Amino acid sequence: MMSDFQTDGKWCYIVLWVVQLQHSNFLRLDWDSLKNRLLSVSPPCLIPLYHDQKLNGSSAAPSVYLLKFCCVDRKGLLHDVTELLTELEFTIQRLKVMTTPDGKVVDLFFITDGRELLHTKKRRDDTCGYLCDVFREYCIGCELQLAGPECDNQRNFSSLLNLAVAEELFSCELSGKESCMQALRTATTSPEKAIVTVDNLLSPAHTLLQIQCVDQKGLFYDILRTSKDLNIQVAYGRFSSSIKGYRNMDLFFQQRDGKKILDPKLLKSFCSRLKEEMLHPLRVIITNRGPDTELLVANPVELCGKGRPRVFYDVTLALKKLGICIFSVRVQYLHLAFIFHNVASNFFLRC
Repeated sequence: MMSDFQTDGKWCYIVLWVVQLQHSNFLRLDWDSLKNRLLSVSPPCLIPLYHDQKLNGSSAAPSVYLLKFCCVDRKGLLHDVTELLTELEFTIQRLKVMTTPDGKVVDLFFITDGRELLHTKKRRDDTCGYLCDVFREYCIGCELQLAGPECDNQRNFSSLLNLAVAEELFSCELSGKESCMQALRTATTSPEKAIVTVDNLLSPAHTLLQIQCVDQKGLFYDILRTSKDLNIQVAYGRFSSSIKGYRNMDLFFQQRDGKKILDPKLLKSFCSRLKEEMLHPLRVIITNRGPDTELLVANPVELCGKGRPRVFYDVTLALKKLGICIFSVRVQYLHLAFIFHNVASNFFLRC
């Protein structure tokens, strides 16, 4: 993927060259739906001519629905269901998976609808019908309804993480110690690096950051999320396609007041955050809990509460490719004071 974009303080012009990855049996990209969703999240062009409540932040949060799916258990089942929900443009907010001794599984998906149509009976019936048609005789039952008090009850998740695990999982710093991700790398893996070069002389009104790092999924998102959280704007930018697994980016930043970044503490914090997100977009810990292996995966989310796209999808895909059975799962949002917002996933695995 390549990109070129620029702003003048009022208008933003973005060009993206994209390709669809061909690794899915079910997932099909609906380009028309993608266009409509991009238009729905973009500010309207005629801002001075009418009032839009969404611009004032008064829009209501999307309704959360509970999908109860019961099925005969098998390897890769959770990923296959997740893949179908992704194709249908649902976002998984929370999840609980329970496997019964007789080889059945009960999945509780708390989801929101990208199309905002789940309030209609047709959308709910079509969703359940689609799942039943795909899984056929393996499907035992499927129900979809507006989530009730059980949605709030699922928020109480802190008891699953003891203090020591939470500290290791969420506070991996670049300086002072190795990341928890480092233990998962093999000896044959080439060392990853992220280089951020600051230039405050080239432009009178912008701070130029020249970035070189390992190419990875969600890289551009992580950079923009970090700048957004620090109230730093991207005025101009360009990044080219991956070369030998690395990307080079030239990004011109401004503060909200339209001036370059001159505060050395802010600049140091910004560069440090960027390096941390480029090197460790996910936090992973593997522990033993009785007869099961527990996989803890956490990643930062935006201050507004939106999570990194499709993390759960990617994790379940990796486990499916490795032939690992998922015995139980919990996905929850956490807030740790003085650190950052995170979304954490607990996977209990059995080979």
